[in-house]
Amino acid sequence: MTVLNVAIVGSGIIGAHHAKAIARHPKLQVTALVDARIEAAEALAATLDPRPSVHLTLTEAFAQATIHIVAICTPSGLHIAAAEETLAAGAHLLIEKPLDTDLAKARAFATVAEAATGRGLVSSVVSQHRFDPATVAVRRAVQDNRLGRVTSAVVSMPWWRDQAYYDSADWRGTWAFDGGGALANQGIHLVDQMLALLGRPAEVYARTALASHERIEVEDVAAATIQFESGALAVLHATTGARPGLPVRLALYGTEGSAVLQDDQLEYFHTTTDPGLRAADLVSPPDVYGAAKDPDGWVTGHVRQYDDLVDAIEHARAPGVQVRHGLEALALVRSVYVSASLGRAVSFTEVLDGAFDDVQPRTQGVTP
Repeated sequence: MTVLNVAIVGSGIIGAHHAKAIARHPKLQVTALVDARIEAAEALAATLDPRPSVHLTLTEAFAQATIHIVAICTPSGLHIAAAEETLAAGAHLLIEKPLDTDLAKARAFATVAEAATGRGLVSSVVSQHRFDPATVAVRRAVQDNRLGRVTSAVVSMPWWRDQAYYDSADWRGTWAFDGGGALANQGIHLVDQMLALLGRPAEVYARTALASHERIEVEDVAAATIQFESGALAVLHATTGARPGLPVRLALYGTEGSAVLQDDQLEYFHTTTDPGLRAADLVSPPDVYGAAKDPDGWVTGHVRQYDDLVDAIEHARAPGVQVRHGLEALALVRSVYVSASLGRAVSFTEVLDGAFDDVQPRTQGVTP
């Protein structure tokens, strides 16, 4: 069995999380850690067996180690530079969400990543919830027309982050490095799931606010209505100001049935095409809402995405989450911010294509 060497760029919380997922994968091993804070890389390296090499730059890591895959786990605003260096060096690529904070840079990089596929390189963006069994089951039901014409959706992420979370690092809560607040950082997973289940958006109208935190530039509440090209209407809500933090919920409604995902499990399923079919018939017990969840489920989600990445490399196929998917998720987040800043509805396609690149995001509302 061939084992692929992985270099992790960024040794913070998410870098350590990737290291745990890689340690659980039989075809992967962490061979190098890269961090401008060498002490952070050294601390993470000390927890891994075998111990990876430690480097200040990715250039140094490529010069001194054999690397097959690079996992980019830096602050979001630093993603593209490391991604471009990775592909130029001939390594496969996994970028933590979001793709970047700058849509123009991300758009240009999507072209670079597409060209790299011709050289046999696989590039993917972390959207591990696309691989959740409950999400897979609902997506298959939509594709099989079991819900009929999907008419609407309600998506909510009522999470809590205290002030200490934002104060813990200078880059948190900034447009340059976080790319936004509750929606860009935490809610982008729900944005990606919406795109996977509902297709391409047409128009977005949104408001954002800073309602419960201090000393940050970005929103802690975002609310939007989204019309999709299919005609479906969706309501999107994301906040980090909902103490104590409640489960995320995605409800999908159609002319022949409905489905509800809650806390990454399947809470409800109904279809007129098979009236007796229920949630428990579509997923195994741990993935039915209310059942005991995998205590290490956060790592399990990343392991599933690494499974997909390795299989894509081995079989020379496109990964389940491509760079274009990450670009579309970033464009939908950007559409929310542009709409909120301009105070009107905006075309998703125009945002994606760069018509609003010069609009500076502006959060409405102030902390009381």
